[in-house]
Amino acid sequence: MSAPAVLWFRRDLRVRDHPALAAAARDGRRVIGVFVLDEALLAPAGPPRRTFLYRCLRELDASLGGRLLVLRGAPAQVLPELVAEAGAGSVHVSADTGPYGRERDERVRDALGEVEWVATGSPYAVTPGRVTKRDGTAYQVFTPFRRAWDEHGRPAPADTDGSTADWLLPRKVRAAGIPADEDLGGVVLPPAGERAALERWDDFCASALTGYDRDRDRPDRAGTSRMSPYLKWGCVHPRTLLADLAGEVGDGASSYRNELAFRDFYADVLWHRPDSARHNFDTRYDRIRLDTDADAWDRFGEWCAGRTGFPIVDAGMRQLLAEGWMHNRVRMVVASFLVKDLHLPWWWGARHFMRHLVDGDLASNQHGWQWAAGSGTDAAPYFRVFNPITQGTRFDPDGAYVREHVPELRGLDAKSTHRPWTLPDGPPNGYPPPIVEHGVERQEALARYGEIKN
Repeated sequence: MSAPAVLWFRRDLRVRDHPALAAAARDGRRVIGVFVLDEALLAPAGPPRRTFLYRCLRELDASLGGRLLVLRGAPAQVLPELVAEAGAGSVHVSADTGPYGRERDERVRDALGEVEWVATGSPYAVTPGRVTKRDGTAYQVFTPFRRAWDEHGRPAPADTDGSTADWLLPRKVRAAGIPADEDLGGVVLPPAGERAALERWDDFCASALTGYDRDRDRPDRAGTSRMSPYLKWGCVHPRTLLADLAGEVGDGASSYRNELAFRDFYADVLWHRPDSARHNFDTRYDRIRLDTDADAWDRFGEWCAGRTGFPIVDAGMRQLLAEGWMHNRVRMVVASFLVKDLHLPWWWGARHFMRHLVDGDLASNQHGWQWAAGSGTDAAPYFRVFNPITQGTRFDPDGAYVREHVPELRGLDAKSTHRPWTLPDGPPNGYPPPIVEHGVERQEALARYGEIKN
């Protein structure tokens, strides 16, 4: 019998449409499915994302008939030990294209020595780095990337499921086991795992896909797919979703395909510019004046707590704390407010999001924040300053979203919900007045951007 293969699960916690699983099980090899609890990734994640991960692992373990091996430690140490103990002949993965993942995988490959390392596929519809201009350079603007992404194409979904492999659980290897759920402090997470992902996708296609282009910007409606936590951990592959959309016509399906392309675009930007995870993509913005004194930290604390006095901002920040998730339109609003009304560093907000988001994805999060700050890939962003009042009245016209997440404002009518300071007696008891005057801070932001734009 040939040596078994190790399938190292990372951001691919599923058995369907899994190219690396197909490669590992080729020629009838027995497969050891393993997940490594790596503190370098777990520590920054926060309880919601860690707990969602643990629940996804339990679902994956069930799909493997209880034969998922969970180890804890540095992958470059525990994986070679596993390979030696089990007599494995190869290690199979879905490629990790993030900065840490690339460095970690290089260390693991070196530690494995002569053991075969096989990377098949990635968590993206098109693996980052493969869509380039004709001269081989990277795209820095989304629209031409999207056209090239469409032309590039992608394989059909892989025909795999839990029975694709004969799963082997080495009894002599000391397993860490899947950790228990952490204390979430009341945060309500979505159902975890592959089956929940596919059920959620089916529900979205049946109920909201047709109107997605119209409703995705409305936080007061159930118009988004809520697939981002499942895509983060690979409970479903984006190629599966795109295959389901292949026969769909209309603006809703087209708009959703566009969002999946944006996810690939930001991953591609990070592939070519790994420094952009922590630093301004456009280095001119290294010179912008930012507030970082004690008062700035106080304002940051009010923003984190949803106590800015701007209802749409506060609703979004409280939704984040309650659900580990925030509506995408509102993410843009609260980000703009942090960097252009409060003049704080975008990376403060990005770090806060990554601690609390169940779908926290480095490429999408960091570059979404850079889009809001103006320092990213957008062609002419510095003058875009979202007005939190008009954003609220336009996208939450009845105030339903605000009233859901800000209890102090539940007794107000639609008009007053977004301007509670205009009431004769001021904001309702317990709700703060605005911490800044938007018109004044907008002009200040434009002045600061004007100092560096040339």
